[in-house]
Parts: sequence; C-alpha cells; structure tokens
Amino acid sequence: MRRLPPARRTRAPGRTSGPDALIRLHGVAKTYWLGATPVRALRGVSLTIREGEFVAIMGPSGSGKSTLMHLLGLLDVPDAGSYKLLGHEAAGLDDDALAALRGRTVGFVFQQFNLLPRLSARDNIELPLLYGGGATRAASRGRTEALARAFALSNRLTHRPGELSGGQQQRVAIARSLVNAPSLILADEPTGNLDSHTQREILDLLTRLNRAGLTIILVTHEEEVAAYARRVIWMRDGRVLWDRRQRGLAVGRAAAGTGALVGPVPAVRAGATRSAARGLGAPLARWRTALTPLAVHARGHLAEAMTSLAANKARAALSTLGITIGVAAVIAMLAIGTGAKESLSAMMSKFGTNVLSVRAEWYQPHGRGSDGVITRLTTADAAALVRAHPGIVCTAPMVWSGGSLTYRGKDWSPDMAIGCTPPYAEVRAWHPVAGRFFTEAEDRSRARVLLLGASVIRQLYADGENPVGTTVRLNRVPFTVIGLLPEKGGGGRWDPDNIMLVPLGTAMYRMSGKRFVDQIDVQFAAGADVDELMDAIKAFLSRRYRLKGGKDDAFSVRNEMQWRQALSSMSDTMSALLAVVAVISLMVGGIGIMNIMLVTVTERTREIGLRKAVGARGSDVLVQFLSEAAAISVTGGVIGILLGGAVAFGMAKILQWTVVVTPFSILLSFGFSAGVGILFGFWPARRAAALAPAEALRSE
Repeated sequence: MRRLPPARRTRAPGRTSGPDALIRLHGVAKTYWLGATPVRALRGVSLTIREGEFVAIMGPSGSGKSTLMHLLGLLDVPDAGSYKLLGHEAAGLDDDALAALRGRTVGFVFQQFNLLPRLSARDNIELPLLYGGGATRAASRGRTEALARAFALSNRLTHRPGELSGGQQQRVAIARSLVNAPSLILADEPTGNLDSHTQREILDLLTRLNRAGLTIILVTHEEEVAAYARRVIWMRDGRVLWDRRQRGLAVGRAAAGTGALVGPVPAVRAGATRSAARGLGAPLARWRTALTPLAVHARGHLAEAMTSLAANKARAALSTLGITIGVAAVIAMLAIGTGAKESLSAMMSKFGTNVLSVRAEWYQPHGRGSDGVITRLTTADAAALVRAHPGIVCTAPMVWSGGSLTYRGKDWSPDMAIGCTPPYAEVRAWHPVAGRFFTEAEDRSRARVLLLGASVIRQLYADGENPVGTTVRLNRVPFTVIGLLPEKGGGGRWDPDNIMLVPLGTAMYRMSGKRFVDQIDVQFAAGADVDELMDAIKAFLSRRYRLKGGKDDAFSVRNEMQWRQALSSMSDTMSALLAVVAVISLMVGGIGIMNIMLVTVTERTREIGLRKAVGARGSDVLVQFLSEAAAISVTGGVIGILLGGAVAFGMAKILQWTVVVTPFSILLSFGFSAGVGILFGFWPARRAAALAPAEALRSE
C-alpha cells in the first residue's frame, strides 16, 4: 500500500498532555495463543488521543490494528502496559464494570454492520438502551426518532436489515452507536462493504459527528478513507511506526447538516465525562444496577426472548413439545393416581369406618393330653363386648347364609344373604336409600322381611319399578321387601351389591339353623388406640370363656383398616411410579431444551459479542438466554397443563375411571416445568455469558 503524503507530525506517542486527554496507552502488549504458538498482536504500543479527534489507524493485515481497536473499546484487556480511558485504568475493572463503561462511553460501527436480522431497524438502534441505563420506552423512542430523522431513516424504522440497502444498514449501525450519547466512536472498516457513493455518505456522516464533538477512531486499509481523518496512525507487526496529523477532507454538505446531529447526540464535555468515569470498579456495577429500573430490564429481556424464539419457530416448537408432553404426563398421571386413591377411599368408606371384626378360631390349650376345641360366639357375647373397652361404640353380630329369590317368574341367587341386627346399618353404612331397615322387634320375632342390594334389584325388577312393599320368595318362602340398599360399587369377583339383608333371628332360625354367630363387627370411636382395643377384646372374651393359656389363639380380631391401608399404600406406590415416569418425560424435555440452547449459543456467538459490545454484562446475556429457556418451558407447561387435563378427563369419559386434577398438581407441574427450563438452560446460558466479546465478534 502506498504511503500517505507527508503530513504534520504529532507529538511523540504517549507524551501528549492536557486536560482533554481521552485515551492514554503506555507500553501496551497483547499476545494470543494458537495452540502452543504465541502470536504477539501488540508490542509496547503507547498513544494518547484527545477528545474531539478524528483518528485513522492503518496498516497491513496482521499489523495489530483490530486488536488495538478491541482494547480501545474495552472488548479486551492488555496483557501488559497501561490503558486509561477518561483517566481510569481499564486493567483494574472487572467484566461488569468494563461492560458498564463501554456501554456509556463507546459506540461501535462495524464493517459487517452487525445488525440483528430478526429485529427491526428501530429495535436495532434501541438495543444499547436495554443495557445502558433503563430509559423509559417513551425516552427510547424519542432518541430513536431523532436519530432516524438526522440519518434519513424515518421511513425505514419498521424494516428489518434484510430489507435495507448497505448504506441504510450502516446508518442504522451508526445510529445504534450514538443512541447512548457516547464520547468515543470506534469504526472498524465501516465502508468496506459499500460502493463509492455510499462510502462518501458514511464518511461525511462520521465527519459531521466529529465536528459535533465526538471522538472518532477509524480502522481502515484504504488511503482515501483515511484522508477524512485529521490524524493517521500507521501500524506494522504490533507497533506504531508513525503518527501524523493531516488536514482531513472537508464535509461535502452544508454546515447546517452538522447542527441536525447536535440534538440527538449531545456534545461531549470533558469534565462531565470524566466525572461519570471516576470511582469505577466494583461499585460501578452496583451503582448502575441501582439506577436501572427492574421493570424496564425484565420487559426488555422478555421481549428479546420472545423475538428470538419467534425467529426460530420450528425449533422452539419442538423444544416446547418435549416440555408439553412431560407436563401433560405429570398432570394426567397425578390425576389418575389421585382419582384412584379417592375412589378407593370412597369405596372403603361405604363399608363403614373404624370397624374391627371378631371371629372364633380353633383353640388348642397348652398341656399334656389336651384336646383342641372350637370356640363359639353368640349374640350374648356381642351384647357384652361393649363393656370390654370404653372406646367401643356398638357391636353388630352377623351370620352368612345363602338362598334363591323368585319374583314374577324371574329367579336370581344373590352372592350372600346376611343375617344381622339393626346396628349393622350404622356399623357398615347400609342405610337404606328407599324404605327402611328392620327393627329390633322384627329381629326378635324372626320376621320375614328383607332389604335388597342394587344388583339384585336390577335382575328381578323392571326399570322404574319400586320394589319396596313387594313380596318375593326366598327359598320358596314369601318375604316382604322393606328397603333398598345403597350401591357400593364393584369389588372384583365379589359384588357387594349382589346381597340381601335379613334379620339375624330369621337367618339363624328360619334359614340356616345356626345357633352361633359367624362374626361380630365392633365399631370404635375415632381416635381410640386400635392395638389396645384389640388386646382388650381378646382378653375380655378369654375371661368370659375362662380359657387358660393360648388365649391369643382362641379369637381373632382383625383391623379392617390394615387392609385398607395396604390398598392405600399400593395406590400410593402406583401413583408414585406413574409420577416418576412422567417426571422422566419432563427431564427428557429439559435435555431437549439444553441441546437446542447449546446449538443456539453456537449459532449466535457473534450476536453475543455484539450485545456485549453495546454494554451487555455477563449477567444480562445469562438472563437473556435463561429467559428464552424459561419462555419455552413455561409455554410448554401451560399447554401441557391443558393437554394433561384433557387427557385425564378423556380417559375418565372413555374408561369410566375416576380422575382428580388438583390445584397442587397444576402448580407442581407448572413450577417443575419452569424449573426444568431454567435448570437445563443454565449451562448454555452460562457458556454464552462467559464468551469474551472480542472473540465472539471475530467468530463467523
């Protein structure tokens, strides 16, 4: 490349002094590593750039000019030497402080424009405002409109980058660099992809910005571009070879054109800019966060997340589908499990609560020459048992029998005829739904009355016919139907509704000829100690029959709550198993989100670098990608809740199952789906947040 014509030399690099010094570099070095091979990009560079200068940095490829621009823009930090921006040492700042200072002080213009293709021109211009101070929406729109008028973009703000010409895209990029009113503009080959006419327009625009008070640093290969600058720095092999001043080309527009930019781009004041930079460091991030309204940040990140997902609808839909299936499975499985548990509980309650069953067993007394006998239970034992323990409420003796019913030519044999006393209705919850239960008098007189179960009624009577008061034949003996029993529901091979109840005296003396009862049901008070109660009953009967030894074997007392608890435990186990399967489905959906987000981070590396260049901190990028993952999981969760509820109720309708969708299951599924999205999205988001801005911008 031909050298520029001789120009007036500046002071020696690094020795310019004065209150208007914006940038000071002294002995700056930067080395990159390609595997084990060091690449020394900068070697002891010393420079001073004052506010309001227009500087062009030139040199062949590999001279270090792009690395120098990255250091000047706080996209990277030197390995050695000192870099002071506005009097503050950049090497002492952490990543968040660098991002905050970069977002408020530096504006970037790139050769490739670096506009986000899914955003409109307006949104691209306003992108730094998302990270640069929490301006209100009205204030953001005011700045954007002013810049658009100044750069002749007012009628293009709603267009996306693909709908703009190269010159329009670069003007959008310049407007984006100015929206936070920086004091320094760094332009990396800003006209490299433009035709000569558009190139002159962009360079004229940069010159006008410089005359409005902005410091411009331009990296270029072309001498005609560098001719617009007032100072040229030539680099080779990571060193500054020479640093000269020149007159610079005049702006090819009327002087009034410069004034149009003064409104949207306030002139930089050295004192004000320095005061904003003083005290930076660890407190800067806290100060910036305190001044930024959380609502503005949250709304901005959410809008960015939704825009990003909308740009990849198919990918987002597939990720959402995984979460939807998992949440739907959780809702449906929990609904089925809860419904089964409640159905079991309701069925058990139909057979009475707090009930013990007492039966006589084979009795083998201890001692030589003893013979085994069978103990017996009588109605008198049932009446006496109420004295065995204060927790006993009542007792109901019963016998089992069989028989065949005939009514108007129809025959039916119930599974069982139960002979019982009136308290049996309370103990076993057999309160008639129509008619009445038999009385003590009918029991003593061995009356020929009975109550029929629902299955028996369906077999003997026509629909709509009232059985109460009718006469049926039980084993060819006429009996009067005095009541209809409530329907209990199927219980496997034995149908609890295929029964009939008759008075105990009738069953023992008219039907079976039994003199002893088969079982005594004991109802106890809620809260009673069941184990103590069972021991008391056994001890009472042993004393009543004067049994010696082996008294624990003479009578059996069964706690029906035990088998009910066993069934309930089995139901809980099945519900837990179904829930585990559903959770596995949800985890698979979460892994899908993680994979998609990892691919997204790789594809959007350059975008991440751009966001960091305009002021985004690592936490901003982290929240950005977490918001996308959370949006996927929350959307999938909502759809999954609706789908799971529909599946559950559909199964209830088709299979006649009991399902219960509880608020807890909805909250659990929704919270778990959101948690899965955040959990599995955190690693990709953390990787995105950890990317170095300079390296991210260099990626393709």
